[in-house]
Amino acid sequence: MLRSLTGLFLLLASSPLMAQQTVQQLRETAISFQRQEDYSNTMMVLSKALELEPNNLTLNKDVAFTYYLGGDFKRAAERILPLTDREDADVQVFQIAGNIFQALEENKTCEKIYKKGLKKFNNSGPLYSEYGELLWEMKRPPEAIAQWEAGINLDPSYSGNYYHAAKFYYAAADKARSLVYGEIFVNLESYSVRTAEIKILLLESYKRIFMANDPKAFYIKPTTAFEKLFLEVMNRQSALALRGITTDNLLTIRSRFVLDWFNLTAGKFPHQLFDHMQYLMREGMFEAYNQWLFGASTEPNAFQWWINNNKEQYSRYVDYQRNKLFRMPANQHYF
Repeated sequence: MLRSLTGLFLLLASSPLMAQQTVQQLRETAISFQRQEDYSNTMMVLSKALELEPNNLTLNKDVAFTYYLGGDFKRAAERILPLTDREDADVQVFQIAGNIFQALEENKTCEKIYKKGLKKFNNSGPLYSEYGELLWEMKRPPEAIAQWEAGINLDPSYSGNYYHAAKFYYAAADKARSLVYGEIFVNLESYSVRTAEIKILLLESYKRIFMANDPKAFYIKPTTAFEKLFLEVMNRQSALALRGITTDNLLTIRSRFVLDWFNLTAGKFPHQLFDHMQYLMREGMFEAYNQWLFGASTEPNAFQWWINNNKEQYSRYVDYQRNKLFRMPANQHYF
């Protein structure tokens, strides 16, 4: 009897029923197992899907990534490397390959993969971001920041390069770029662990910008016309900064900066971030934005008190933020 049931089960599990499932359905089942970290079942279902479409790029990526997630980096490498040579290889192929070879600590191979990917997709923000991370780990900071700057220039609405560049320039004691890149980042990526990290960096960057003695920098670069103008307009607020860099005082400093920027620059450097700030001021949402930007991470009790007393204003800003996607246009990379 048991034998008969087993035979029946095998029969039902074979071609007729499985054939009824499309490759897409099988993949969805596999990804569901993958999310549950059930990698053996993931591989079983992916294998069945590959029987139907052995050259399917997405399925082959899934197999390599599943091996990677399961810690079998050698097998992952064996599966992903041939995909980097395929004509239909996409950005994700090179990202997965980069992660795998970094896990194997094969940095030279990893670097070749990123270069190959960027030769094919020379405007891919994710590839610039991850290649920069590799170079940073290889103790090559000037080359790392060059990749992040290239990513910002060529794929201006991808958040990752702003994140790394803001941290880089903060560590390098740069006064302008850590502020501009940091604030662009939190508008592009508004709710993540990285967002909270960069909000704190922004507050500290504002403290630094008004310091009389610059901290020692490890990375020296030419100052662009945009940076000079940014610092000139920001330094007009130095008397206000003497009251301390707090959430409330930053509202005044930043409001004055926006007014002065548009009065003094006469449109010389159109910039989406400053246009965004001006719009929020005009619409009566700048205080709520300022609270979200600085209060939430640095003064949580005061921030909650402000929300309790300004529920309508904060709710209006949050609704706007969630429904109006912030994007950086091309041709505004003045650094």
